[in-house]
Amino acid sequence: MSRALPRRYLPGQHLPGQGLPRRRLLAGGALLALTLRPAGAQPLAETLQRAMAEFAAGAAVREGRVLLDVAPLVDNGNAVPVSVTVDVPQTAAAHATELVLFNEKNPQRDVMRCRLGPACGRAAMATRIRLATSQRLVAMARLNDGSVWQHTVQVVVTLAACIEGES
Repeated sequence: MSRALPRRYLPGQHLPGQGLPRRRLLAGGALLALTLRPAGAQPLAETLQRAMAEFAAGAAVREGRVLLDVAPLVDNGNAVPVSVTVDVPQTAAAHATELVLFNEKNPQRDVMRCRLGPACGRAAMATRIRLATSQRLVAMARLNDGSVWQHTVQVVVTLAACIEGES
């Protein structure tokens, strides 16, 4: 008479007869939220629009030339890697003069600001930021010809970093 040994299960492993594992359920919900809420579908917060208008200083803001690289789905908002790159040669004739990263839910909207010149070689910056909740990030760049460019990304955060005062 042989008796089958009990099978060992690892933490987070899907068990037969039980529902979906929590991580898969959270990831599926976040992806569904991304699908249903495209970045440009809802208006930006008024204070964010005001900060962006102050940066533009009356110039027409256009999409393109700026690439905001951030993961659209973030498991932990404590240290989210972001980078901003501008498609410009950084020469004396054509270069980016200022880069800024705006955060929709932070009380201080401009979370990162850099001044650049032709000696920089590349119009790029990278850092890590804290994200309290799902929101939009907006990167803007001003070129030496006065033009202003932007890129907006919707980020879904499954585990918030700053939850004090959040309603």
